[in-house]
Amino acid sequence: MTFKIISFGTRDNEIAHFDALNHAGFELTYIKENLTHDNVALTKGHDGVLLRANNVADQQNLDQMAAYGIRYVFTRTVGYNHIDLAAAEANQQVVAYVPAYSPYAVADLAFGLGIMQNRALTTAAAASHDLDFRPNPASFVPEFQDLKVGIVGTGKIGLAEAKLWKGVQATVLGYDPYPKDGLEDLLTYQDLDSLLAEADIVSLHVPYFKGKNDAFFNADCLRKMKPSAVLVNTARAEITDEAAIVAALQENQLKAFATDVVSNERAYFGQVAPAAAKDADSIMAQLQALYPRVVVTPHIGSYTENALDDMISISYQNFENALAGLYDQNFLVKPE
Repeated sequence: MTFKIISFGTRDNEIAHFDALNHAGFELTYIKENLTHDNVALTKGHDGVLLRANNVADQQNLDQMAAYGIRYVFTRTVGYNHIDLAAAEANQQVVAYVPAYSPYAVADLAFGLGIMQNRALTTAAAASHDLDFRPNPASFVPEFQDLKVGIVGTGKIGLAEAKLWKGVQATVLGYDPYPKDGLEDLLTYQDLDSLLAEADIVSLHVPYFKGKNDAFFNADCLRKMKPSAVLVNTARAEITDEAAIVAALQENQLKAFATDVVSNERAYFGQVAPAAAKDADSIMAQLQALYPRVVVTPHIGSYTENALDDMISISYQNFENALAGLYDQNFLVKPE
């Protein structure tokens, strides 16, 4: 019998990759929309579910899927805070994730956003679009070889970005509670306060641990940065105090901000003119009001061919391993 998988949040240009990498012959159902309470009934008749970020796999949906007999609820992402692991365990459902994919996918984006906002390219382009061709002092900056770039979180993605900056001769500073040995030729580790005080660009690559490092990057951190500095977040919105970032920009304590993540993402990303963004009190409205000093990209950090192929291949392997009873480190909830 063919194993049936329903994949949510599947974009049209991804389907060819899913098909080409499906060497095990799984039967796939592709759904463009993210999994929500309203469409969970689509999972009925399938053996496994494959999710991405911003899909809703809370207790309500997991209970409903369990009632349909669905035992396997996997995500093709590194983050898994969209899945209620305790509820899955209670339902004896198996949960797996993708612990890593091409680190340059996110690193390339962070590198590009840092360059763009440091040189105020968005501001310059917006002004030219409005037929204002005067140079903006915000674009008058040191060249790469005189920049100091602070990488907060030196895992695979952080180190990949560090290599990009090192390649253009910038000075790279690093902070991590668990510093790695042998990186002296790439970056110089510092305590967080020193890094924030020196860096022209600060790029966040800190994983989010719910209830442990919420709003880790807060107003105190922002006060320690130079007013001429740029902040880039391609990690998770939950590690930052977004209100404090908005305030720092409004008070000119921060030159610019670029982010690929926002809180309550599912209310915005993947949609055109979402209603939530029209609420003046929403974080999205507050950020957009500060454009072009603030740039928001719609969680496209992993949106490259290389990263996609990694995520799909590892997800397929997770399903194959589960069916073979091989539960490796990719499994967050395993059978008892």
